[in-house]
Amino acid sequence: MEQTQAKRQRHLSFAVQPAYKMRRMTSFTVNDRPVHYTMDPQTPLLWALRDASNLTGTKYGCGTGDCGACTVEVDGQAIRSCRLTIAQAEGRFVTTIEALSADRSHPVQQAWAAENLPQCGFCQPGMIMAAAVLLKKNPDPSDAQIDAAITNLCRCGTYPRIRAAIKRAARIQAGAEQISAAPPPGITPEDAARAVPALRQP
Repeated sequence: MEQTQAKRQRHLSFAVQPAYKMRRMTSFTVNDRPVHYTMDPQTPLLWALRDASNLTGTKYGCGTGDCGACTVEVDGQAIRSCRLTIAQAEGRFVTTIEALSADRSHPVQQAWAAENLPQCGFCQPGMIMAAAVLLKKNPDPSDAQIDAAITNLCRCGTYPRIRAAIKRAARIQAGAEQISAAPPPGITPEDAARAVPALRQP
């Protein structure tokens, strides 16, 4: 825990840096909205999303790009956001789990719920984003293609259900199956932000 806190503190050091070290404003698009971060350009995208934009669905797992808990979509690719700086994201299009579908209607979200996939759930946002990117590129992936594309780590060992859920999502996406396993949330993001101060935009 202490090691994790130390790593996180290093990433958050931009908050106490003197103004002369804030080199420039970094601009790109997050969830179809233009964003401008006045932060150290070497700040990992993960921390800009979580701490500046309150997009906490993207998780910190390892900080080395191995576990995939921080996976987001960047220009159509599944990217580990802990390894991409905001300078490298300049001018690019970023999509996080929050924008996959506000009503949970995305085929991957529906299939995840139908297959009772999550256990602890910590790795699932990154896993879902990786699966969504895969199905954009390949609407009917084989087992081998799923294994090659989904390199995210699941500490609960749900890999067989992950493969089954991706195949089910492919059927839903193709219109071969219809399910309603994940109901829409009972609160809008705006109402949630009013109820939970940590979700409010700064």
